[in-house]
Amino acid sequence: MGDGPLVKGNMSYAIGLDLGGSSVKAVGVARDGKKLLQRVRDFNPDEHMQWAEAVRNTATEIQRECGAAAEWIGLSAPGLAAADGASIAYMPGRLQGLEGLNWADFLSAKEFVPVLNDAHAALLGEVWVGAARGMRNVIMLTLGTGVGGAAMVDGHLLRGQIGRAGHLGHACLDIDGEPDICNTPGSLEMAIGNYRIRERSDGRFETTHELVTAVERGDRDAKKIWLRSVKHLAAAIASFINILDPEAAILGGGIARAGRTLIEPLQQFLDSMEWRPGGYKVQLLPAVLGEFAGAFGAAANAIQPAK
Repeated sequence: MGDGPLVKGNMSYAIGLDLGGSSVKAVGVARDGKKLLQRVRDFNPDEHMQWAEAVRNTATEIQRECGAAAEWIGLSAPGLAAADGASIAYMPGRLQGLEGLNWADFLSAKEFVPVLNDAHAALLGEVWVGAARGMRNVIMLTLGTGVGGAAMVDGHLLRGQIGRAGHLGHACLDIDGEPDICNTPGSLEMAIGNYRIRERSDGRFETTHELVTAVERGDRDAKKIWLRSVKHLAAAIASFINILDPEAAILGGGIARAGRTLIEPLQQFLDSMEWRPGGYKVQLLPAVLGEFAGAFGAAANAIQPAK
């Protein structure tokens, strides 16, 4: 708790709130991105609107500990953000009540509370104070249960006509494959997402962590399964490079914690797939903000709305 309020004098600060499937991650940050504090609050997603109360209680707690009201509050959440940025417009099947909820009203905020898709926010956080700091052309892939994604081109966060832009995990890699949750056949998400590991390994592995551990032990069959997934990822990244021309591809999420076991074969595959005019090579960089990337991005978007 410290010896007193974290905010001194006339200092302005922002709160970034990242609403996940079962917890809220939050940060209090100064205008320059310096972190004042961070918090995680769990909730039961099966309890009606408990997630909303968790967001409100977290914002209240941070302001109490900082000793002053936040100048800016921003939020990120799963789903497609509304065109006016005041709410999430589309998030079927989970977090009932999220769609259309105006966060400025719910939080009784004096100022507008801008809302971003969670993957968009994670990229914005990494660009602001993370692995992609200062970059204007960058893509991000979050490799976990599924595969999230976001893209920034010429300093503009891509959102698209209805907010779908950046769903890189739903790129098609096999036209004859099974459809994913977005109806895309044989998508990247199905090729490397943790939720499909049992099917991809013929029931041998329940999690990607188990698969990676087996690979690191020298299990040949596990290595074959893993490298096929990594090759799919490389093919997708090579395609994104040709479409979006980024300076770097940021890799986050639980699967990215495989470190060298992921990066080394991924780079080898890209060495044979990536188009490199003039020898230009796109950087592969691990995300550095971890589970708080979305919260930092939400704060950044509140201080200076993403273009």
